[in-house]
Amino acid sequence: MYDYDLLVVGSANADLVIGVERRPGAGETVLGSDLAVHPGGKGANQAVAAARLGARTALLARVGDDAHGRLLLESQREAGVDTVGVLVGGAPTGVALITVDPSGDNSIVVSPGANGRLAPEDVSAAGCLFQGSRVVSAQLEIPLETVAAVVRNLAPDSRFVLNPSPPRPLPSEVLAACDPLIVNEHEAKVILGSAAVGDSPEDWARILLAKGPRSVVVTLGAEGALVASSEGVSRVPSVKVSAMDTTGAGDAFTAALATRLGAGESLAEAAEYAARVGAATVTKKGAQASFPTAAEVAALCSADPGDTPRTPGHRADGTGASGSQGGSR
Repeated sequence: MYDYDLLVVGSANADLVIGVERRPGAGETVLGSDLAVHPGGKGANQAVAAARLGARTALLARVGDDAHGRLLLESQREAGVDTVGVLVGGAPTGVALITVDPSGDNSIVVSPGANGRLAPEDVSAAGCLFQGSRVVSAQLEIPLETVAAVVRNLAPDSRFVLNPSPPRPLPSEVLAACDPLIVNEHEAKVILGSAAVGDSPEDWARILLAKGPRSVVVTLGAEGALVASSEGVSRVPSVKVSAMDTTGAGDAFTAALATRLGAGESLAEAAEYAARVGAATVTKKGAQASFPTAAEVAALCSADPGDTPRTPGHRADGTGASGSQGGSR
């Protein structure tokens, strides 16, 4: 019997967000909105997203002994995440500098801070969390050697999910454990490197599979996702929404997919649900503040793939969808 549906091992950052009319070019200064500070980081985001969907979730991360660290711990606890694995001290809390343009697209620069101090020995010391977790997910905003330690400490029957962001070449040990490896177009091309052949996500997925992962998921934004395994390659649709801010959408997708896999769904089924969670996320500003509950996703799921853009909790005709716990998003 597992204590947790999902253990997230990864980063916890304070997101410093500024809205801009357009993102600056090299050497250019542009004026933006007032600064907003939100809890973020890919690891912390995934943990909150999973907990919002009802998963029993734990986070293994490191934050600084500072105001940003306290903000992050509070946000995790409010979402229902078990923070027994969150270590405090060693460096200032990590910070992400984010600009968001009117279309909802963002640019992000991350200062790792305490995230860079999450070490392999911290992973080894958290053996009880790994033994009690059905699925373990990680990202690359922590040291790569720490991610490798995660792979070595997995329980025999647990499943490992990796979103290699920010992307870098991965050792064979890590690739072989991924089930799935979740990438977007940019991440896929970085990991493939000179092996990149063809322009289609299907090509990337097949070549990535040949590198060792047990399965691969390529996220395609508004077009949904593509799943690939030894059973074949297939596309998974999403629903059309009016995007406001794409920050955190990939983290919500990964969290949703990981929790559904842990519940016994097939990769395609889990990815279809995750695509809808990602779609719901982009309809609201911010990262963690935009993550939907299971009820909000269920309301969005009343839409057919390719339907007219809508917000969670509203049908295509503009009327409220039954069972939604959220307002207009």
